[in-house]
Amino acid sequence: MSLWLYFWLLLKGSLFSMSGLGNVPSVHADLTARGWATERQFAEALAVGQVAPGPNGLWVISLGYLTAGGRGAGLALLAITLPPLLVLAVERLYRRVRHHPAVEGFVRGLGLAAVGIFFWVLLGLLRTAGLTPRSLLITLAALGLGATRRVPAIVILALAALAGVIVR
Repeated sequence: MSLWLYFWLLLKGSLFSMSGLGNVPSVHADLTARGWATERQFAEALAVGQVAPGPNGLWVISLGYLTAGGRGAGLALLAITLPPLLVLAVERLYRRVRHHPAVEGFVRGLGLAAVGIFFWVLLGLLRTAGLTPRSLLITLAALGLGATRRVPAIVILALAALAGVIVR
């Protein structure tokens, strides 16, 4: 087992996940394909991660220990710690250069790109769910409420779900 590659696979799983258990599919596919972890080791690591206090993402440290001993646990700890530290470093850099015109333009463009992706995904969801006048009306009402920024997102989701059930 290449410890360097092992670390990079765990880091990749951590970088491209958004929650504590979001890296399970990536890490599972990478490590089991190489024969570096078994299904039993994954089950045990996930069980330890669920019963142990703290964030769910710490299951990776258990997996590291089960698959590569103390060095594996240390590499797993490093792999799940680096992404948040990277975010902090980027945020610190951003504080220093945020008023530069190029950075302001980049952030504005990034915001527009995010809005464009949101609408593209929304259209895809509406298309696969079957675009009906009722679903379009619920979507537009939810977007209108969201645009006011006065109604919390969870309330908008609850109202949209209720409307979907009622107008079914």
